[in-house]
Amino acid sequence: MGNSNDGLKARTFDAIVIGSGMSGGWAAKELCEKGLKTLVLERGRDVVHLKDYPTTNMQPWEFEHRLQVPEAIREANPVVSKCYNFREDAMQFFVKDNEHPYIQEKPFDWIRGYQVGGKSLLWARMTQRWSDFDYEGPARDGYAVDWPIRYKDIAPWYSHVEKFAGISGNKDGLDTLPDGEFLPALELSCVENYFKDYVSKNYKDRHVIYSRCAHLTEPKQIHLDQGRAQCQNRNLCQRGCPFGGYFAANSTTIPWAMKTGNMTLRPFSVVHSIIYDEKKGKATGVRVIDAHSKETIDYYARIIFVNAAATNTNLILLNSKSSRFPNGLGNDSGILGKYFAFHNYRARISAEYDGYPDSTTAGGRPNGGAYLPRFRNVHKQETDFLRGYASGFSAGRYGGSKADGFGTTLKDNLAKKDPGPWHVGSQMMGETIPKEKNFLSLDANQKDEWGIPQIRFAIDYDENDDKMIGDFFEQFSEMYTKAGFTNIKTNDSHQAPGLDIHEMGGARMGKDPKTSMLNKWNQLHACENVFVTDGACMTSTSTQNPSLTYMALTARACDYAVSQMKKNEL
Repeated sequence: MGNSNDGLKARTFDAIVIGSGMSGGWAAKELCEKGLKTLVLERGRDVVHLKDYPTTNMQPWEFEHRLQVPEAIREANPVVSKCYNFREDAMQFFVKDNEHPYIQEKPFDWIRGYQVGGKSLLWARMTQRWSDFDYEGPARDGYAVDWPIRYKDIAPWYSHVEKFAGISGNKDGLDTLPDGEFLPALELSCVENYFKDYVSKNYKDRHVIYSRCAHLTEPKQIHLDQGRAQCQNRNLCQRGCPFGGYFAANSTTIPWAMKTGNMTLRPFSVVHSIIYDEKKGKATGVRVIDAHSKETIDYYARIIFVNAAATNTNLILLNSKSSRFPNGLGNDSGILGKYFAFHNYRARISAEYDGYPDSTTAGGRPNGGAYLPRFRNVHKQETDFLRGYASGFSAGRYGGSKADGFGTTLKDNLAKKDPGPWHVGSQMMGETIPKEKNFLSLDANQKDEWGIPQIRFAIDYDENDDKMIGDFFEQFSEMYTKAGFTNIKTNDSHQAPGLDIHEMGGARMGKDPKTSMLNKWNQLHACENVFVTDGACMTSTSTQNPSLTYMALTARACDYAVSQMKKNEL
């Protein structure tokens, strides 16, 4: 045990943040800026901006397998190899299946990035605010519990994080998707604009907008101060961006926290549990297993932020047992690990369009195009399923050259580019309903190599999800047909939950300690100096990409925690 009294001072901080990714990076930045000596614990290796992006400037022919994943690696990693970003240029940022096993009572594709920056190096960078329709959803239909906050509570914090992160978008004036602090939008293609105009003329409740994303289209001074530059539209984001063109903890929040002189970053720190002091009635620290030496080390602090990503945050809380909390820290309600939810990304629709034969697309765009916010069950319940779905919409021409013939004929054929028809496509982003039967638990026998119980997933789709998919196919087929698109094809991938990489819940916020884990400030009801602000805190999932909301909740909770510390309430 590395716990001699001599080192006690060196192991004592004002705050400890568990995790250094999307939300943990924000906790580090906010707490360090406010003057707290903060220890940031990361179970994986350090990934330093610029220095640790080995593939970022490589050309396709410089990769041994031309960006393909060798079959042996694919076979050894049946789960992670399903992820669209798991390619030769980004494999180094993904957890390999065999190195960190887990148990699937029901199929669940758990995609992870164990390193400083976490999955912020790998996310799709779409950033939409939630509206009151999202925060009020559970109260309206009675599924899950009522959120303890509303849009007005978090709106200023959305602004706070958007200005620092840099979000590209348009002011769309929609009540379903509040506007934010935006940098200029990128262009939509002519067919995307055509569909946008068609939908606005023919559907009063449906809108096609530019897909808001965390890219610096026009850096402001705050971004230049971070050492970041304009997005170059390279579409190589998954390699780590040498320009800092998109928001990742590695290029933004972590270096910003480091610059204050208040942050201590400790990689290779696998968190075992949070230490609870029965006499003091609060948490006093965090127990860490050194990833290499397997030594157990205890660190101490006045406040603890748990930002290990939804699943591991649940694992840490479940594994933090004491005589006061035999079923996990703060788990008086018995709901820890339950009501776990995700986004339903199974359904896709594609088609072709014969219009605009004289136009095509060139170059790349990092955000995927257009976005249709949720339009089902918004103002009233109108379908036989609960909640709704959003969708992307993109259009491009992907034709090529013919490669037949020999000599001059082959050269001529290769030189002739045939762009082919316009291809259009949409993917459903469906809200799943948190249910008690969708849960995580710790296995009683199987442990990982650090002696921590393996997580068990018992999570599945239900009838509501299937009905939603049917409606998505019906509505989009109708819109596509009326817009003049042809060769319409629908596809249900039947992929397991998890591949959406939007895990949420298990330690949800709520008003009543009997039915929730956290209060409106993201504090554990039963242990007030522990805060949870990553996906685990989510009461419901909405249809929007969740990362922006995690960032805003984190900044808000940090502000509250520090104000309470100053009053000696924490």
